[in-house]
This record gives sequence, structure tokens and C-alpha cells, in this order.
Amino acid sequence: MKNIAPTLACLAALMLGTSAHAQEVKAGDLVITQPWSRATPSGAKVAGGYLTIENKGTSPDRLLSGAGDIAGKVEIHEMAMNNGVMTMRPLDKGLVIEPGKTVKLAPGGYHVMLMDLKGPLKEGDKVPMTLQFEKAGKVTLSLDVQGVGAQAPAGGDHSGMKK
Repeated sequence: MKNIAPTLACLAALMLGTSAHAQEVKAGDLVITQPWSRATPSGAKVAGGYLTIENKGTSPDRLLSGAGDIAGKVEIHEMAMNNGVMTMRPLDKGLVIEPGKTVKLAPGGYHVMLMDLKGPLKEGDKVPMTLQFEKAGKVTLSLDVQGVGAQAPAGGDHSGMKK
């Protein structure tokens, strides 16, 4: 039995490591998965936060704002092409998550904008923050910081194929 303990300890550590990349937070009818961000260079004052929000309920909810110790201000933003120019704007009325739908906040689209950063985001860090929803209320989660050029969270699609 003495030889089994180290094996079980290793298996437990592996399982804990795997679940960290598959963070899932439930709040009301919402299920939030894959919260992540990119590492920032020293001196950077902004960063984006990305995640997936699924509404399993029968009525809409709205992502209104966010907060975190790493940033002086957190807003919900949208990037879009307008007349061939990429624009970014805050969503002053928040982001609606319709019932039965999933909204993905990702580079080049909807995102959480972390402004007035108090320090760089470093690859491997977990950045705690709170999101405020109209119905689900305050939701606390951690952004897993990926490499500078990451396009998706770790543990995502590794096939390298575009869909």
C-alpha cells in the first residue's frame, strides 16, 4: 500500500491541473466557461478579457460591467468592422445574453476591457475579477493568462484547423 500513495497523489495533481483549465462558473441561469486573457508587455495600460456565457434560462440576462484589483476600470466592449475600419466601443447598456443562446467574448469581437492596468498580466497568472449581470448578480472568476499572441484559451481547439 505504501507504493500506491505517490501514484494517487500524482493522479490527484493531474486532475486538479486539468480542471483549472476547464473553469466553469454557474450563476442563476448562466454558465460561464473559459475565462482568459493575454499576457501584456510591461507598461501596458489595457488588456482584454475573454469568456463564454451560456444562458440556460427562459429569459434574457445582461452583462453590465466588471471590476478587478488589477484594473482601475473594467468595461464591456465590442469590436466591429465599419466601412473597412475596425472600431471598438463600450456597450453602455451592456451585452444581452438571450435565453437558450451562447455568447462568446473573443479577440476581435465582444470582450471585457481592462483599463488602467496596475501591472502587467503574465503568462500563467490567474487574474481574479468580478462580473456584474442584471439578473445573475455578481460573479467572481479568474482569467487564465495565456501568451501574448494567444487566440484562444489553453485546452481549446488544438487541431490547428479553421472551422
